[in-house]
Amino acid sequence: MKDLKTNRRKKIRDKVRSKITGSSTCPRLSVFRSNKEIYAQIIDDIKQITLVSSNSLKIKNKSDKKEQAFKIGEDIAKKAKSKGIEEVKFDRSGYLYHGRIKYLADGARKGGLKF
Repeated sequence: MKDLKTNRRKKIRDKVRSKITGSSTCPRLSVFRSNKEIYAQIIDDIKQITLVSSNSLKIKNKSDKKEQAFKIGEDIAKKAKSKGIEEVKFDRSGYLYHGRIKYLADGARKGGLKF
């Protein structure tokens, strides 16, 4: 069963990545979710560099996972605003737009990023 789930996510991720690329004017907000943590980074695909990153490992008060995701979204938006990034393309990496992925996106929107 595990192989079916990971293969499905890989297929979706590859399909989305063929359509979405980040540039210096509108970089890509990529999300990775593990069972315990959540990671987000803003990437310029043309220069192949990570502009801003944030993850839930830095959060001291580990509470609800959805709350953590929301805080990470706000944190990455704050860091992006300080670098002058206003608009990004959201790359959910094959995950469903539900739960922690949605909360991260909502936190980033609340922080001032536009998708």
